[in-house]
Amino acid sequence: MRFLTFSPFVRLGAIALWVLSACAVPAPLPQQPAQPPAGEAPAAPASEEVVLRWRTRPDNKEEADVYASISDEVSKRIGVKLIYEPGGSETASYQDVLKTELASGTAPDVFWIPGTDIADFVERGLLLDLRPFAAKTPGYSDDNFYPEPMFHLTYNPATGKTGEVLWGLPRDVSTFVLYLNLDLINEAGAPDPRELAKAGKWDWAAFEEVARKVNALGGDIKGYGMNAWWGPYGAFMNAAGGGFFNKERNACNLTSKESLEGLAFLKKLYDEGLAVPYGEDSEPPFRAGKVGMFQNGRWATPGISTVTFNWDVVELPKGPSGHMGNWLFWGAYVVNKNTKHPELAWKLVDALTQPEIQAKVAARGTNIPSRRGEAVFEEFLKILPEKNNQAFLNGLADQPTAEGPLWTGSWPDFDRAMGAVVSDLLTGKITLEEFAKIACDEPSKAFNR
Repeated sequence: MRFLTFSPFVRLGAIALWVLSACAVPAPLPQQPAQPPAGEAPAAPASEEVVLRWRTRPDNKEEADVYASISDEVSKRIGVKLIYEPGGSETASYQDVLKTELASGTAPDVFWIPGTDIADFVERGLLLDLRPFAAKTPGYSDDNFYPEPMFHLTYNPATGKTGEVLWGLPRDVSTFVLYLNLDLINEAGAPDPRELAKAGKWDWAAFEEVARKVNALGGDIKGYGMNAWWGPYGAFMNAAGGGFFNKERNACNLTSKESLEGLAFLKKLYDEGLAVPYGEDSEPPFRAGKVGMFQNGRWATPGISTVTFNWDVVELPKGPSGHMGNWLFWGAYVVNKNTKHPELAWKLVDALTQPEIQAKVAARGTNIPSRRGEAVFEEFLKILPEKNNQAFLNGLADQPTAEGPLWTGSWPDFDRAMGAVVSDLLTGKITLEEFAKIACDEPSKAFNR
């Protein structure tokens, strides 16, 4: 997360006074600048080159390369030099660094943040309201994008109404899938998850069976892997009918019967050694051919496309609720409130979310475009056509829980407190019974700011 810099041209033409003073002839008087003819304005001084910096949080080098590759094209489109900066990893430290840079005046002009963090950045006064610029842009409409992200991106906390402001535009949407190492699954004699899903038999029991059979290959092979952040473990809670918050999103729901059921199933995977240990990055061992099923979003596709084993994807298994518990993930391009070039920064955000640019990014397998419509889905399914792209769309169609900020409290505070106690549970430091007694103690404080 960082800020705007720009490079002024160096002015040349210093007068060599020592040469003149060495001459016998008196130095000429300084000439007065030429005056324009009557009625004409003075010529404007040469303008300085404008440079805009923009940043995303790529999951891996391959995803970073995708965004770097479109920077030159967008630069030509809006007539501004752009510098792309990949930042951080899929943890909250990315957002923390941004907030530090915003406070010190070193953050980029335009940056991506997760949907969960919109309220926090808005309430800290860090984002520019883009509504005045969007209102003057031909063809712009909030309705071009999914309504769930736009509800939050147009929410005015001062009035409690949506549609009045515009804090940014959604870059993409995504859902979780399980990336499959089909070679390991075949070697283990496990059923093909894709076929189970087609037959309507892909549930937690089937998922556990595949994980156990792959795990039984032994050595450093693991049946399943996920990374240590709210999305993966939250999906299990959602699939059991629970979730982080109550319906009004103003109280902790981690200790509900349904949330505990989801966490109990997940804890069993770790307790019995079926998964990459919680807290370790599961993507490297998956890409090394050591993990049967790896849970992640569309953003992981560019990196996983580089593996040498046979891979594909399948939707998440259905839990006790009858649903996958998936998320509608989204993040947004937003503008630093203190950018020196607000209108150009808006043009960059608008350009980055145009259909043709989104198509170029999506074509590299990074995401699902944030624009709506069947035509978008049809184009998405043409990307990596040999893979099971429909699994991502199936997740979107199965009542996913929309990622969203916590306007009633502090999401970063809730996330930190929740993440700590969930980590203690999944690493075996506390039992499920102990978790149930304390899980909401610290996260609940996020609602009392």
